[in-house]
Amino acid sequence: MLAALLLCLYVPAALGRPGDKLLNRPYADHKLWHLGFSVGTHVQDLSFTHNGYVTPDGQQWVTEVPDFAPGFCVNVLADLRLGSYFNLRLTPGMYFGSKNVLMRDLKSDLRQAQDIKSAYVVVPLDLKISGARFNNTRPFITTGVMGSFDVSKKRSEFLWMNTSDFYLTLGLGCDFYLPFFKLIPEIKFCFGLTDVLRHDRPDLVDDPETFKITQSLKKIKSNMVVINFYFE
Repeated sequence: MLAALLLCLYVPAALGRPGDKLLNRPYADHKLWHLGFSVGTHVQDLSFTHNGYVTPDGQQWVTEVPDFAPGFCVNVLADLRLGSYFNLRLTPGMYFGSKNVLMRDLKSDLRQAQDIKSAYVVVPLDLKISGARFNNTRPFITTGVMGSFDVSKKRSEFLWMNTSDFYLTLGLGCDFYLPFFKLIPEIKFCFGLTDVLRHDRPDLVDDPETFKITQSLKKIKSNMVVINFYFE
């Protein structure tokens, strides 16, 4: 009888104390596979390397992206548990956005502009490194790679970009454990590794006034900042 009474007092004490926070989905991170999806926004940027080319009539053109236009992105998520603090994540999706490029001549201050629209099919592969869970939150960082393929219709303008690119990515975020799912906000920085400028422009052989912009550039690299909200 005394043992039963002591057991009745011990069990409630072991289950929780006044003021303890209830853990949502306490075993969610023990699953081998996690599936989900995300929606978010991103901005695209271009890094220009000029070669100092001067046209026969003395013009020297420089190019920049003066401002940023936010785009839309959507991904699906497949997450593989590698251990207590490591996960491998595959998050293929679509990124829709644009870049407003400004071109100007240093000598005369002549200006040209081009709006480069893109629709990327992306395939990011990330290693997720998580910290210890604290109540219903768990911070993490990610590192990985991302391939992209632009499926938008190309137009013959001043600059023509290659369709494929490859990125190194770094991200950080936090898992929020809600009663029925995990909400995971994440910010990711994507650094392009390849030259995305198409230098060979047979379409501009008879249009030197347009081709001079491409001739003034050594290379262009693409960068992105992505903010996603995952539902897992």
